[in-house]
Amino acid sequence: MALPYDPNFTIAFTFGGYTEIENDQEHDESASAAIVAVDLLSSARLALKLDSVYTEYSAQYLLDNAGSHGLKLTVKDCLQFALNKGLPKADDWPHLGSMSKPPSSYKPALVSMKGQVIEPKDLEEACDLLVHQPVGAKLHVFSPQIELQQNGIYCGPSGEPGSYVGLRDGIIVRVEKIQGKSIATVKIWYKNKFTFFKVALSRMFGYSLGIGTDVELTGLLVDFCVPRLSIN
Repeated sequence: MALPYDPNFTIAFTFGGYTEIENDQEHDESASAAIVAVDLLSSARLALKLDSVYTEYSAQYLLDNAGSHGLKLTVKDCLQFALNKGLPKADDWPHLGSMSKPPSSYKPALVSMKGQVIEPKDLEEACDLLVHQPVGAKLHVFSPQIELQQNGIYCGPSGEPGSYVGLRDGIIVRVEKIQGKSIATVKIWYKNKFTFFKVALSRMFGYSLGIGTDVELTGLLVDFCVPRLSIN
């Protein structure tokens, strides 16, 4: 069972005690990136009043058109494509996961999404941008800690047995203080659905493959990005 949330516990170290299980057959990195990217774009457009209501755009269009040579897409890749080319609304393209393709003559109406992709260099910059719109990020996921989060706050590894699942795409929705510590509410694409988690931002973890090897410290949330749309 995961340990209860302790606001004074900030750093956990792992020395080869976690088994990586990145061969999760249900997780599709490109689909995850596309889904998170369109959610970020929809939220940004609503925040800027470019759309009067939350409007769903096509993640499948990104999967069909943004990739090249079989490379896996990232959220940044998807955002960059959408800002350069535009996107159709979800109803104007086959739904996500559909195997049917429209005829080559079909050209959906594309909504212009001019702007640029901003990549905050750290959590502080990401929180500054969060004032205006949600921010994309990746979460280091450990199991069963993610499922057994105590007091509703995910703290990553804290010494108990578990497995490192990998990085999962998500969206930082807000940051608040709980017991004097900064806690983010994050919408994560995990096990083929969006799930909201509270994540301890003060928690760091270091990983080493064994005694004598270098230890790298990292926060639970990394790889921040946000679409900064032009209103002109």
